[in-house]
Amino acid sequence: MSELDDLTTLVRAATPLLVIETVDEQRVIECFRHVIAQALHPLWRWTLTDGLGRLDFAQTDAEVAPDATATLDAIRAQDQRGIYLMFDFHSLLRYAMSLRQLREIVQRQRSAAHTIVLVGARVELPEELEALALRVPLSLPDLKELAGILRGEAVAWQREQGRNVTVDNDAARTIVRNLLGLSAPDARRIVRKLIYNDGALGPQDLPELMQSKFDLLNRSGLLHYEYATASFADIAGVSRVREWVQRRRAVFLAATPDPALDPPKGVLLLGVQGCGKSLAAKAIAGGFGVPLVRLDFGTLYDKYQGETEKNLREALASTELLAPCVLWIDEIEKGLAGGGDDGGVSRRVLGYLLTWMAERKAKVFAVATANAVQELPAELLRKGRFDEIFFVDLPKENVRGEIFAMHLARRKLDPASFDLPALAAASDGFSGAEIEQTIVSALYDAAGSGTPPDQATLLNALKQTRPLSVLMREQVEALRAWAQGRCVAAD
Repeated sequence: MSELDDLTTLVRAATPLLVIETVDEQRVIECFRHVIAQALHPLWRWTLTDGLGRLDFAQTDAEVAPDATATLDAIRAQDQRGIYLMFDFHSLLRYAMSLRQLREIVQRQRSAAHTIVLVGARVELPEELEALALRVPLSLPDLKELAGILRGEAVAWQREQGRNVTVDNDAARTIVRNLLGLSAPDARRIVRKLIYNDGALGPQDLPELMQSKFDLLNRSGLLHYEYATASFADIAGVSRVREWVQRRRAVFLAATPDPALDPPKGVLLLGVQGCGKSLAAKAIAGGFGVPLVRLDFGTLYDKYQGETEKNLREALASTELLAPCVLWIDEIEKGLAGGGDDGGVSRRVLGYLLTWMAERKAKVFAVATANAVQELPAELLRKGRFDEIFFVDLPKENVRGEIFAMHLARRKLDPASFDLPALAAASDGFSGAEIEQTIVSALYDAAGSGTPPDQATLLNALKQTRPLSVLMREQVEALRAWAQGRCVAAD
């Protein structure tokens, strides 16, 4: 394994100070047990509870107390080169004495060529020590290790319950693949939960697995996750988007896609507010048959220097670990229209986003939605950033009839008892959202008068409503004129 080879090389080269950031301490210990089989140096471990003791064989000498000064004195007194795993020791380096002692050991001042390994979930070092440290990333478990975890948990459950776990082999392989990106303890915890739910591993476990994985990866709260996404059958219109997705579904999901076909990367949905861009984004995820992850740009921004860009990097990295999925960036213009009054943050965010869109390898399909095209930077709109730019316009008359039928049926009203063509004709200029709210208004009017909702009630509600195409006529017409000839009509 290359990771073990790298660690062995670093130890043989007498690298003085290594830093490993992880919560999986047992994995660190196991890695270094393999290392000492090649490097042949004593392996020690320090914790605040147990102090300093040997790991490579049973300790026979008196153990060193947990005190930092005594521990570092004991390390310096050792003539034989050793490897010292120091768990959470970095928290004690705020004391000048401990910091000075460790610096002298690392710089070989009256000390053997030891290798000190600082281990913790997040290791922050003083500046004078950071320059002497080498940070080593610890890789996450691969498919073979994850399969071993699944088998081990199944055997443990069988031993405890006295009966076998019911396993669907195809589902088990899918579960193992979807555990990629998690640490061993997290993967073990999820597998145990799935098994203990019903004593079985099958397709029914996949939604809960993906939700649990998302919750672990999204500790920052920057992303929102939906496993059950809308299908195109749930929305009216957007027929061209539907056809576009269906033609690319096989390539997007293929394990080994045709090298002649570039995998689909994403689309930009422009349009009038309330015309179904958000629902179309959900339907795209449903069309591909993958979960939807929504990124709200408003949650990225932080007043501290560099934190906004860091938030974006972490959010995109977490999204890649959930692949295959659709990443929905809602109202993208609000996160990229900072201009020159934000210290260049929006430009740096745009730059990183464009780089990620161009270079990502994971199966993450990006869907960006926007209402104000004039606020979008030109770099985002040029050909190649998105596979296609669709314009979601005000619904046509036949689509408005479908929208009325769908919303009436959802409210337990029989669409056949209404004159849908007349309603569609009377709602010219209405968006789908405005049609829905008109039905809601009509239902309240009917409830107030104590009569069942009918055609006249709906027509009256339409007359009382001024759609956005009337209230904001100039802006809506300007947007529709801009899209003419520049975008592909969604319907």
